[in-house]
Amino acid sequence: MAVAPGNGAVSAGRAPVIGAVMASCVLLAAPPLLKPAPRLLFNATASAPIGFYLVDERPPKIGDWVVVQPPPALATWMARRGYLPGNVPLLKRLAAGDGQTVCGRGGRITIDGRPAAMARNRDHWGRTLQPLERCQRLGPGEVFLLNADAPRSFDGRYFGPLAGKTVIGRATPLWVGRTGR
Repeated sequence: MAVAPGNGAVSAGRAPVIGAVMASCVLLAAPPLLKPAPRLLFNATASAPIGFYLVDERPPKIGDWVVVQPPPALATWMARRGYLPGNVPLLKRLAAGDGQTVCGRGGRITIDGRPAAMARNRDHWGRTLQPLERCQRLGPGEVFLLNADAPRSFDGRYFGPLAGKTVIGRATPLWVGRTGR
């Protein structure tokens, strides 16, 4: 049904094109609004195997690699010390979750009474670190992150448990090399 030009109506032939253009605009605008998790991550730090990881939003299990956006205060502190820029997420292993007890005493980290890792008093630049010195039973929505295979990893042995909402997603190694340690 064609309409005479000048009266503001759209011809039937143009309606699908305009609809497609509008749908495309919505699809292009949606991703930034939805804030999707990164799908591919490159880890260049020495605390986890260097390489590429696929990130998905499936719930992680104990032992899985997870990508975490540290809370603002922790991110700022890490950036000031030169560990990572403030906007870079962490790649860590999920070591404990809801109902588990994490303890740090004298540099020894235990999970449910079993040895998990040792903490250091100084970082690789010789600056003082404050290892975890308390016991805490993790509640719903709390996670403890620990890269026990990397003794110099800056992880839960220093900053303790984090809120589960900091976890962006589970990371599956795609193409990785060695752990830098």
